[in-house]
Amino acid sequence: MDRNKGPVATVLIRDGTLKQGEFFICGEHYGRVRAMLNHKGKRLISGGPSVPVEVYGISGVPMAGDEFIVVKDEKTAKQVIDNRRQRSRKHAVAKRGLVSLEDLFERIKEEEVKQLNIVLKTDVQGSLEALDESLVKQSTEEVKLNVLHSATGAISESDVMLASASRAIIIGFNIRANPRVSEIAEKEKVDIRYYNVIYNAIKDIRLAMAGLLEPVYEEEIIGRADIKEIFHIPKVGAVAGCQVTDGHVERNANARLLRDEVVVFDGKIGSLRRFKEDVKEVQSGYECGIGLENFDDIKPGDVFELYRMKELEAEL
Repeated sequence: MDRNKGPVATVLIRDGTLKQGEFFICGEHYGRVRAMLNHKGKRLISGGPSVPVEVYGISGVPMAGDEFIVVKDEKTAKQVIDNRRQRSRKHAVAKRGLVSLEDLFERIKEEEVKQLNIVLKTDVQGSLEALDESLVKQSTEEVKLNVLHSATGAISESDVMLASASRAIIIGFNIRANPRVSEIAEKEKVDIRYYNVIYNAIKDIRLAMAGLLEPVYEEEIIGRADIKEIFHIPKVGAVAGCQVTDGHVERNANARLLRDEVVVFDGKIGSLRRFKEDVKEVQSGYECGIGLENFDDIKPGDVFELYRMKELEAEL
């Protein structure tokens, strides 16, 4: 997609002669040869077998490998392309709609897999294929990367609406969106990312995929306390008179009650007191009163192991 001249295709003529002004079909696009250039950029009126030419005048950007066929007139070209597009749409709908009992379970399982949807737009077909292939390779068991749509050319309104409907992000490689499309993307809350280096695009996508994963928590032991005596307080329940032997105790920490090193309770601290005063923290070597949330079966000789859960950044 040339910014000034529109869609451009490099065509290698295999049979016959291609002349300026002739109508043609190519993939799901048609056109009329508006101009032809050779490999040196010199204008041509016609080109024969084994001659590579740059052709201008296509209705859109075809895929690399599409056959370029000359037809007798514009009417024929339009009829063939309309027929091809209808067939392509029917095939896409049929492919989406078919569900067998065999793949139903797989689809249910796939719902558990996080998915990052992408709409990919680039300046040339070569970049499109390289980036598409590189992105798909980033899929893992935890996060699946799905390129919903990829094409050459500027980012359009339909790209933004597709991204909005499928909660996808748009990647633009060596291209930009015009102000109107950017405005629509902002309104639809669609994220458009621009790149000119493939490595940078891959790096950002990996970070985005990691962001879809559930946070990973790691347990951090912050202290231990030996239970010396039990006090039963009305409307409060059992409170353990403790001696903090290691680390410290925090009011909002998790507590594990150990009896002969066997866990009999694992939950939250309900109250933390020192000399009848509520406190936030008690350091090692000091005494305190600890009450557990919804648990009263505490005995002298038991041990509190205090810990907190530390959130780690998820990694693919």
